[in-house]
Amino acid sequence: MAAPTKAGKEPIWIVLDSSCWIEYLRDTPRADLFATAAENPERLLVPIITIYEVTKKLRRELSPKVAAYAEALMCRGKVVDVDTALSRIAICHPLPMADSLIYATAQAHGAKLWTQDAHFQDLPGVKFFAKD
Repeated sequence: MAAPTKAGKEPIWIVLDSSCWIEYLRDTPRADLFATAAENPERLLVPIITIYEVTKKLRRELSPKVAAYAEALMCRGKVVDVDTALSRIAICHPLPMADSLIYATAQAHGAKLWTQDAHFQDLPGVKFFAKD
C-alpha cells in the first residue's frame, strides 16, 4: 500500500536507514541532513529492523536510557513489522539481510529510502547522502 503522491513529487513516505538515525540521534555534523525526515513522523515509515539496529547500537555504545529515547522517537512514525510478504520482497535484493528488509519496506510502501550506505546508491527509490 503506497502512500499517495502528486505527479512529479517525492513519495509522502520516507524510510531513514539506521546510519541516518544514528547521525541524527548523536547530533553529529551530518544530523541536519536527516532532521527534516526524523522530525516529521507523519512521513516516516520505520522498519522494525531499524529500531533493533539503532537501539542495540546506542544501548551498547551509550546507555539504555539513550536507547529507550531513540526507540520512542522512532516509534512516532509508522512502524512496519517483518512478515512473509516483506521477506519475499527482501530476498530478491543482493543486500545483507537487515539492509534487504529495510529496502524492501521502502519499496513495498512506495517510500523513498534515505541512506548513507554506498551499497544502496544506485538502487531505485533511494536518496543517497555520500560521506565526503
